[in-house]
Amino acid sequence: MKYKRTIALVLAAALALTFAADAFAQKAFKLGHARPAGSPDDVAMKAFADAVAKGTNGRLKIEIYPASQLGNYTVVQERVGIGDVEMQLAPFGTNVTKGLGIITTPYLVETWDRLPVVFAKDGKLMTAVSKMAEKEGIKILGLYPKYFGGIALSKLPKDPKGTGAKGMKVRVPGIKSFEKLADSLGYLATPIAFSEAFTSWQTGIVDGVIGSGAEGYWSSFRDLAKVYLPVNTHLEMWFLYISVDAYKKLSAADRKVLDDAAAEMEKARFAAAPTETKSYEDMLAKNGTQVVQFSAAELKAVADKVKAEVWPILRKDYGEELFDSVTR
Repeated sequence: MKYKRTIALVLAAALALTFAADAFAQKAFKLGHARPAGSPDDVAMKAFADAVAKGTNGRLKIEIYPASQLGNYTVVQERVGIGDVEMQLAPFGTNVTKGLGIITTPYLVETWDRLPVVFAKDGKLMTAVSKMAEKEGIKILGLYPKYFGGIALSKLPKDPKGTGAKGMKVRVPGIKSFEKLADSLGYLATPIAFSEAFTSWQTGIVDGVIGSGAEGYWSSFRDLAKVYLPVNTHLEMWFLYISVDAYKKLSAADRKVLDDAAAEMEKARFAAAPTETKSYEDMLAKNGTQVVQFSAAELKAVADKVKAEVWPILRKDYGEELFDSVTR
């Protein structure tokens, strides 16, 4: 009996040492994002990775994969959910959870001042979004606001500052919020995959695009965009997130380092986003794009019309209780 107890104690001690070693073993996480190497997003993710490596004394190394090297962001989102990829910086796709599309609701946020209020970590919107993400096996570490959206076109439309019929077809993402937004603004919405958007515009299938902002249009369409209308169609919010399983396997100390580094990243991004948006509008203008300026009153008129026409449709799609909780 004494011999058996001794063996059991030895095995228990060995097992405990194994768990301890695993908790503090060096780990390498993959983190994907869509922008090119050297872009502001890439630089921000490298700074985040450096902070994590320093804070964990090298126990956790985050390897950055820019330019969608790990796949389209919606595919990588699913890979993170099953733990095949550990992390991503991206908007949320709605392939699995339709309700995540509520983030793209037009004019959910109208000004930079309202951004911290609407997207407060403990607010109704982020509470709901976090729960939906966790059901996909994803934990949100930090928010990464990109820009306010606008419309890029091949020529100045009729009634450029109003919502009358434009007689122009525009590419939109295959998300109802963008389709209805384009309709409300007087355009003919044409859902087209992003990978086919440039060719569709170049060949005249569409006359422009909706769904991005100055930064996105500069990166992908600056040679086609002759007119840019910064009408703040939507607040493009990206998220830095991690596989729930990968997060849980970290020690408490390393999770805190990860959380703290993400919080610093988020704080820096909230401060940088407005200036960065303006800089890309200026870059478009210098490249020959006519950037139409809107007054606060003109923006409000557009927003009010879109809210009146589009929000009731989205309210039914996303669920009245959820929609009302984040818009009232």
